[in-house]
Amino acid sequence: MSLKKHPTIGCCGIDCGLCPRYYTAGTSRCPGCGGEGFEQVHPSCSFLTCCAKKKGLEVCAECADYPCGKFDKETGERDSFVTHKRVLSNQRLIAEIGLDAFLAQQTERIAFLEAALERHDNGRNKGYFCLAAALLSVDSLKKALSLAEQGENLREVLKRFADTEGQELVLKK
Repeated sequence: MSLKKHPTIGCCGIDCGLCPRYYTAGTSRCPGCGGEGFEQVHPSCSFLTCCAKKKGLEVCAECADYPCGKFDKETGERDSFVTHKRVLSNQRLIAEIGLDAFLAQQTERIAFLEAALERHDNGRNKGYFCLAAALLSVDSLKKALSLAEQGENLREVLKRFADTEGQELVLKK
């Protein structure tokens, strides 16, 4: 049973639907925040406990107490993947434009990622495509996919758009 209606966005603001583990087959697959089986993968998430279980919210930005002290103590460089670095900016955007508008944008990012993985992944690009989906503008993602559908190399096109947007698509080891 799912604890949240939208497991592709974490209570804390992590882009679960843009994470490589969300697209992994097997036991290391993460079902997203509060998704079915989440507690077996992440048994003690204080954000999920407070936000979804206790308050019945989807994300912390919906809470009257946001931002609370949890964000000072528990966010930041916990993980090498960029989704952990975007928690605060995602929360700010949700507070600014609303959860529905954020989820619409998230859906477009996920659609790009799924198309990229299905049609342009040679087995070595999942992390790179996830990173691009999280960092680049939705317009750039759409344009990049269109150019790739016309025969250009998607990874190279994404790099060009990243340079234009001042983003660095580098996976940490």
